[in-house]
Amino acid sequence: MENKRTSDEHEPGPASPLRPVDKFGLKHDQNNSLESKNSPIVGIDREERKIRKWRKMIGVGGSDWKHYVRRKPHVVKRRVRKGIPDCLRSVVWQLISGSRDLLLMNPGVYEQLVIYETSASELDIIRDISRTFPSHVFFQQRHGPGQRSLYNILKAYSVYDRDVGYVQGMGFLAGLLLLYMCEEDAFWLLVALLKGAVHAPMEGLYQPGLPLVQQYLFQFEQLVKEHLPKLGDHFAEEMINPSMYASQWFITVFSYSFTFPLALRIWDVFLYEGVKIVFQIGLALLTVCHDNLVKLPFEKLIHSLRNFPEEAVDPDKLLSLAFSIKVMIHLCSLFWMILTREILCSGSFA
Repeated sequence: MENKRTSDEHEPGPASPLRPVDKFGLKHDQNNSLESKNSPIVGIDREERKIRKWRKMIGVGGSDWKHYVRRKPHVVKRRVRKGIPDCLRSVVWQLISGSRDLLLMNPGVYEQLVIYETSASELDIIRDISRTFPSHVFFQQRHGPGQRSLYNILKAYSVYDRDVGYVQGMGFLAGLLLLYMCEEDAFWLLVALLKGAVHAPMEGLYQPGLPLVQQYLFQFEQLVKEHLPKLGDHFAEEMINPSMYASQWFITVFSYSFTFPLALRIWDVFLYEGVKIVFQIGLALLTVCHDNLVKLPFEKLIHSLRNFPEEAVDPDKLLSLAFSIKVMIHLCSLFWMILTREILCSGSFA
């Protein structure tokens, strides 16, 4: 992970109290650690074996990756789901997202966008920078290297794709990527995601009206009714819809308000398998908390849906449950298309 920091001599940020910093660079109170206090440091040999397996799959500079994926796709899928070694996330994320190819095909483009172009979104980006991972040491210093790099990427993308421009949730995607790679690599991975280098494009999450967000929320609501009918009925009785709690799940791919250990594991799968994992994780969260949620009135329900207990977000348990949930996103997409066509024909949007 990238953790190089320099001081800002001209405008230093306020001094922050000394607090523990976990291995992901997040500051937290001693009694609110993101890592288990009781877990001993074990499994070093197992982790080293895991890293060796991944290095063999990747090859020097990623030279063996595509060949290995073609030969043993099920092995790759299984290992991705178990979690990519943290020391290899940068290169693997670029390989599985298709961003490495974009980088090689566009030499000098990122530098041009950052240095020579201007964006209508610059003031909005500056305003939002400090709101992106505010508890992470890399982004805390005002005008520090983290904030400058984040600004550069978001500004560059707003110029690269003026139809999308800039939306606040994009900062969490770019910020997470910056923790594992340099600016230019992170920029092209953002492009790969939004433009759909490997999977369906995500740009609809950030276009005016957030059309893809609306589609995903509709699909998720149908899946809740199918998989958790009792909870779906309770949501209807309390007038709870997914826009009240799940929008950020899709807009930031769980990088907002969830622990880094969980977010990174989700991102491993998301980059390799696509958006289906976001639906599965959402359903898994509701499943784990089902018995409690069906008893709660509106106000407490909203609070619980935005603040899941620690035991509900254990990465291994939650992902294992998520993988067991079969979702039919394509069928939900068909329902959404039919519904949208009916609304347009009836003029209900007017």
